[in-house]
Amino acid sequence: MAKIKVTKVKSAINRPQRQKRTLEALGLKKIGQVKEHEATPNILGMVAKVSHLVSVKETK
Repeated sequence: MAKIKVTKVKSAINRPQRQKRTLEALGLKKIGQVKEHEATPNILGMVAKVSHLVSVKETK
């Protein structure tokens, strides 16, 4: 299965609690932090909800 690298690029200040929790569930706390995840439908859905706060790159 493909993997993706998710990088937090914007702050979660003044964002809804739901988006803050989604970032925490992805393992992102600080700006610039990178986490690698499997590209499952659950993870891709979470990334889509906070796409304005993160950047995504596909890896092999």
